[in-house]
Amino acid sequence: IYLVTDSMVDAYFYSADSELLVVPQEGRLRFCTELGVIDAAPQEIVILPRGLVYRVEVLDGPARGFVCENYGQKFELPGRGPIGANCMANPRDFKAPVAAFEDREVTSTLTIKWCGQFHETEIAQSPLDIVAWHGNYAPMKYDLKTYCPVGAVLFDHPDPSIFTVLTAPSSHPGTANIDFVLFRERWLVSENTFRPPWYHKNVMSELMGNIYGEYDAKPQGFVPGGMSLHNMMLPHGPDRDAFEKATTSNLGPAKLENTMSFMFETRFPQHLTEFAAHGAPLQDDYIDCWTSLEKKFDGTAGEK
Repeated sequence: IYLVTDSMVDAYFYSADSELLVVPQEGRLRFCTELGVIDAAPQEIVILPRGLVYRVEVLDGPARGFVCENYGQKFELPGRGPIGANCMANPRDFKAPVAAFEDREVTSTLTIKWCGQFHETEIAQSPLDIVAWHGNYAPMKYDLKTYCPVGAVLFDHPDPSIFTVLTAPSSHPGTANIDFVLFRERWLVSENTFRPPWYHKNVMSELMGNIYGEYDAKPQGFVPGGMSLHNMMLPHGPDRDAFEKATTSNLGPAKLENTMSFMFETRFPQHLTEFAAHGAPLQDDYIDCWTSLEKKFDGTAGEK
């Protein structure tokens, strides 16, 4: 999670270690990069390639959101397979900046993240002095409202991988170094189906963030700006309220509205920082959301 209160002044940064995916949740930011300027607001994302120099300015603050460091292959669109040419995220909606440069002779600070360490140097001018560029290794932004989800139109609950916006592939089939998955407004129409996520554990670690609204599998506690972590092979699923609503409601067509959450899903286990474990506000009773679940199995056949 990031919190930005002041703009960088004559200060610049780049990471030699990772590509950055920025997910704003509150406030607006401006990324002044070597290749142009990108303004970003909530419900948009920004991709900053490895090695790109930039400065961040606060347009509307304080600005808060989420950021993912991708140390593997760079993000790309997932293969759509039999889905074909339409739906999900389309290449035409990813926007690169037009060229812009700064011709300023002023003492500036450049910070570099290299092999997990931060190094700082002073230079005599703004490093954003590239007049023109060409190619496809560039920063981009994407409006999450242009993402078109697909889903089950008869029965069953598909794996949330169908909501993947971007993926950084791994060498192991069925897993990724990191997937960026979006849960936005959509219609639910499946019959005879438990529509929220099933109770499960899997080989991928799931870090979720709430951009705005209410997440259908966790209506209580998972507030906008909040995040949850379910590490690989740890069981989890909907809380009692979500379970009761899904099993007793009329399964006619229903639209999920006022909701936008996302998931960073990775094949690697995630460790907590000291701040995340002890310094940040925590939902201390999170695990209790499953204690009131009732046993429904009675050994008899038929719908329950």
